Amino acid sequence: MPCKKCGKKILCSDFCRSHFVDYVENKVRKTIRKYKLFTKKDKIAVAVSGGKDSTVLLFILHKLGYDVTGITVDAKIGNYTKVNLENLQSVCKKYEVPLKEISFREEFGYSLCYIRDVLKSKGYTYSSCTICGVLRRYLLNKYAKGFDIIATGHNLDDEAQAFLMNIFRNDLTVARRQGPISGVGKTKKFIRRVKPLFNVREKEIETYSKLHKFPVNYNECPCSVDAYRKNFKKFLNDFEEKHPDVKYNINNFFMNSIYTENKESKVNIGTCKICGEPSANDKCKVCIILENLKS
Repeated sequence: MPCKKCGKKILCSDFCRSHFVDYVENKVRKTIRKYKLFTKKDKIAVAVSGGKDSTVLLFILHKLGYDVTGITVDAKIGNYTKVNLENLQSVCKKYEVPLKEISFREEFGYSLCYIRDVLKSKGYTYSSCTICGVLRRYLLNKYAKGFDIIATGHNLDDEAQAFLMNIFRNDLTVARRQGPISGVGKTKKFIRRVKPLFNVREKEIETYSKLHKFPVNYNECPCSVDAYRKNFKKFLNDFEEKHPDVKYNINNFFMNSIYTENKESKVNIGTCKICGEPSANDKCKVCIILENLKS
């Protein structure tokens, strides 16, 4: 099948090499404009891991002229995160993008694997992904102060998977927090999080990354082998083979039925009595995990 634009051999999504790059970047532009994610005046912290999604996001936003700084949280997962960090440092140096580095070990005293194993030995059943997600989000919000926006690399596939997961869990509260702008309202205690890759498929991101020869690891995190999400990822990928628009349809259903664009309404949120960071309860999830670790 020839390219939609020029008739040349297609690379991905019915576009040739040059038109595919324009196609992906225009998707990001349109998402930013449609949902008013940020402007050229905003200071944007891009949450980067060294993987394909966040690396592509950082590159595109920098290319489009936005004021971006990479901010990465190293969970210290052996050689996996070591190589990811080195790759990320290389990309930021090449494109002259500032990089802010945060470490689990420096912040909490331990690596992710150590925290998980100690908690497991004490009878707590937190998965690696749960611990990592809670601690990582906490650190991003803590160290992104001074920025206007945190941009994350969540893509169309991620959002479709998350919506199905919330359906299976019957968790409408969490589902409402999804979308191109995370959360259900605005508060000064949390830096606003947005997803400029919301309408870009994972396959398109991987192709874009390989086309630019970014030094990234395309393998999954070794700690995610038992992740609940993996079941939904496999299911959707298999289903997509026969029904190519299924992920778009899931996200469109979500946007048309559940997502609210009224993200400017102010929400009240408390403060953790231990660490002083924002929390819905007296103790935030991070402090609960650390208390369990030391008990």
